Amino acid sequence: MIQRTLALIKTDGLQRSLVGEILSRFEKVGLKIIGMKMIQANKDLATKHYCDIKEKHGERVFESLINYLTGSPVIAICFEGVDSINVVRKMVGSTYPNEALPGTIRGDFAHISKHYANGNKVKVSNLVHASASLEEAKSEVDLWFSNEELHEYKITSEVHLR
Repeated sequence: MIQRTLALIKTDGLQRSLVGEILSRFEKVGLKIIGMKMIQANKDLATKHYCDIKEKHGERVFESLINYLTGSPVIAICFEGVDSINVVRKMVGSTYPNEALPGTIRGDFAHISKHYANGNKVKVSNLVHASASLEEAKSEVDLWFSNEELHEYKITSEVHLR
């Protein structure tokens, strides 16, 4: 099934100059970028993005994520492709870098464990956000992009999808 999904290259991805490397990995597997922009998320946008976190993980984690997402610009990307939600999630790796497998974006480039972060009350900088489900992808794409910011065009790998 052709799906749309959201990925964010977070503040540490920009600060560590990993944007090109991360984008290249997604493009190499045939995902099509149909929307992309650099944006400085404000607290309102970050709160809407992480709306379910406070209930699941508590105030400290919620506030840490809000500060992380609003700390500097992020790159928001809407990908389209076959099973794109699962593809992006697999490529990104586990939320916690020390649990992410080598070959994943977090496994190769992120470098903090949740135990260290929790013990030292610091955020888990994990470079990338990826939508977790079809419902979440729809909601997040709508939150970060207007219809006018999403584009239709063909890429060469689409020839093989017919």
